[in-house]
Amino acid sequence: MTDDATNVHMRRKDDHLSLAERQQREGGRPNDFDEVEFVHHALAGIGADDVQLRADLGDFAWNAPLYINGMTGGTERTERINRALAVAAAETGLPIASGSMSIALQHPETAAGFRVLRRENPDGFVMANLGADKSPDDARRAVDLIDADALQLHLNAVQETVMPEGDRGFSHWPAAIEQIVAASAVPVIVKEVGFGLSGRTQQQLEDLGVRIADVSGVGGTDFVDIENARRERQDFTFMRGFGQSAVASLLDAPADSRLSLLASGGVRSPLDVVKALALGARAAGVAGTFLRHASEGGAEALIPVVERWLQQLRQLLVLLGRKNPAELQNTDVLLRGSVREFCELRGIDASGFTRRSVAD
Repeated sequence: MTDDATNVHMRRKDDHLSLAERQQREGGRPNDFDEVEFVHHALAGIGADDVQLRADLGDFAWNAPLYINGMTGGTERTERINRALAVAAAETGLPIASGSMSIALQHPETAAGFRVLRRENPDGFVMANLGADKSPDDARRAVDLIDADALQLHLNAVQETVMPEGDRGFSHWPAAIEQIVAASAVPVIVKEVGFGLSGRTQQQLEDLGVRIADVSGVGGTDFVDIENARRERQDFTFMRGFGQSAVASLLDAPADSRLSLLASGGVRSPLDVVKALALGARAAGVAGTFLRHASEGGAEALIPVVERWLQQLRQLLVLLGRKNPAELQNTDVLLRGSVREFCELRGIDASGFTRRSVAD
């Protein structure tokens, strides 16, 4: 038997899932990955056996530069989705992140929707997920709940601002992040939820002791639209498009940064993954695209999609003549349109990306 507060929290979780699924069905959203283009060198290709997909993140390594990003959990419906995602992760070897687990800490009767990630994927790399305003004890409890290998701390000030019942103050977040990073027994990954991490924010995170950050930019699941749809008057429509894309956030990274960057937000294809890697990401996360397949057909539908992505990632590295994901940062890329304009306005030399392979 759940109380009223639990029911409200659970309804919000299901609302988020339904609205995210609707965005996927509508599809067709252009994003900044479309403004990044590889210069094709017709004789650059190498042998398939020369390519390995290992992604090195310093504190750990993944078999491929791809992961299933945090989505949901905490209700019967979201538990079914998490089960499908976890089975697919186990079958393909992809890392997987939980959706926000605060509901499970506040209402333990909802924890099964998160524990399924480890139950169906006992040997895989699993990431817990909490908001950046939580305590070190909250973080430990979330990690213990699913025996997590790492912890995602999400930054969602834009979402909270539009959310009807959201927080209205964020000044305590930096101190909370620093405390959790210092106390955590597992690596901590700080991520946005779809509004980007500016270069200034990346530097601030590094100063707080963070070693890995997911820039998670505009172009994927839009939490302004999701939360605005839950408002009685839907009076935050003007906030659509707020923030920076993953592409812009990667380009904005400080030149001397020691952060290992991940990229998510609008990753629609293996080509988008390779573009993110070419711009400095160590790996790319996918949420909405994989959610659609898991929701419509379960693990049986998602597994072949993930396997195809991994095969195509390898084929793209072969085509581009790069033996591993890190070498993609030596490919020649053209930055066009709004991305080039962003570079000009931020003092970033876009032309420097066009001849990087000369140094090979």
